[in-house]
Amino acid sequence: MSAIFRNKGFTLLEVLIAVVLLGILSAALYGSYFGVIQARDRASAGMESRRELGATLDLIRREISSSMFNRTDKRLRFVVEDRDNFGAPSSTLELTTLAPPDVQSRTESGIIIVSYRMVDNDKKFTLTRQERDLFSEEVTIPAYPQMERISSFLVECFDGSKWVKSWDTSINGALPKGVRVTVQVEEEGKPVEFTMLSTPRVSGP
Repeated sequence: MSAIFRNKGFTLLEVLIAVVLLGILSAALYGSYFGVIQARDRASAGMESRRELGATLDLIRREISSSMFNRTDKRLRFVVEDRDNFGAPSSTLELTTLAPPDVQSRTESGIIIVSYRMVDNDKKFTLTRQERDLFSEEVTIPAYPQMERISSFLVECFDGSKWVKSWDTSINGALPKGVRVTVQVEEEGKPVEFTMLSTPRVSGP
């Protein structure tokens, strides 16, 4: 038997080595592929969360900027309550503000009462928003989730000399000089805070 004929095939050991190397290479490629997919999904979720957060803070900023108060009309108010939720700030915010009429649903005055508060939904906190027209006769209006997966919601008011965590126009007799809203969210297991400042610019009709 010639040497050429004897070298045509592979030994069992060579086949086993090739299978092992192929398995190692496949496992490495598999792990890298799914690592990239998971990183892409996390980045996409983070971008969506940032967009949601940005839209929420911008909405609150505009509403505070257009908040209304008048000593002669008790319906026009600005109230911030400081509530602690297992060590995490959990403010409630209620204000009367200007809003464009919603002609698609019903005729509105353009003045609304808006309420924000944190609710606990199975150990997951959600910032809810409730809106009612100032002259509406509806008593019960549901609160809708404005932003999910938040850790804390803190509203602070500037009285001209210091920041305070509570405010009531029926007691303070005026709108705050400035309002600071801080929202804390979890990003990759770490708490991250985002802060927005707004100044009320409308006193009342």
